[in-house]
Amino acid sequence: MEHKVIPIKFSKLGKKYYFDTNGFEIKQGDHLVVETVRGLEMGIAAENPKMIDASELVSALKPVLRIATERDLHDHEHNLAEQPEVMKKTAEMIRKNVLDMKLLNCEFTLDRQKLIIYFNADGRVDFRDLVKDLANQFRIRIELRQVGARDGAKVLGGIGPCGLLTCCTTFLGDFETVSIKMAKNQNLSLNPTNISGLCGKLLCCINYEDANYKEYRKSMPKLDSLVNTPDGQGKVVQLNFLAQTVNVDFGGGNRKLYPVSDLEFKQKAVDEDLNGNDKDLKELEG
Repeated sequence: MEHKVIPIKFSKLGKKYYFDTNGFEIKQGDHLVVETVRGLEMGIAAENPKMIDASELVSALKPVLRIATERDLHDHEHNLAEQPEVMKKTAEMIRKNVLDMKLLNCEFTLDRQKLIIYFNADGRVDFRDLVKDLANQFRIRIELRQVGARDGAKVLGGIGPCGLLTCCTTFLGDFETVSIKMAKNQNLSLNPTNISGLCGKLLCCINYEDANYKEYRKSMPKLDSLVNTPDGQGKVVQLNFLAQTVNVDFGGGNRKLYPVSDLEFKQKAVDEDLNGNDKDLKELEG
């Protein structure tokens, strides 16, 4: 069975969520009012309506309540304008309650029935007194939501080790899993400083080329294996996957660089065990 849906985003770099068009004539860029788990919200149609199979839905399909009115747009802008003051007051109350938490962002539901405050912390935080203080201050239902380190970095932004703005604040909508095995697959240094981002987790870009390196490994010899070269048999001591070259050691300090096409070998790099024991680095995964 197929459904006519409209993909909606609630922030520029947020995920797309499917909603039933509910008979409305909607086009890409329209502001729409919908009911979500957070409450009444306004989002933007990320695409034109389309038909999808029921098997593609991950949860029950909710309907679009209405195309945003002038009043809705005014209320939304008013809510956004009040966020800086809310952040300031909340930060003061966090200091007052001596809580070890990093305030990230806040948002009102469109109908101002709820104020959601996002924060990051290393462990669990007892914020019950803070919630009471916030409720007394803003006279509204308060929801404090703890997010992960990667989500926190996405909100704060910054410059990555490549010198560019972080991927999560420029184009990444979803976070893909990044593992130590991926770093090993690309022969990257396992120094945490070199392979982790501003969030303290593995760099998201490690995931980008992982599939390519898996393919390279199918045509390259295994590290520390023996290969036959035009100059005799030697041991593989270094691989350059991008250049498709292999550094071979013949002993006695005699080493030579060869194109992989000049070598004969049985053991391939793809057979290398990349799992290993990296418990001290597991906390970097995300």
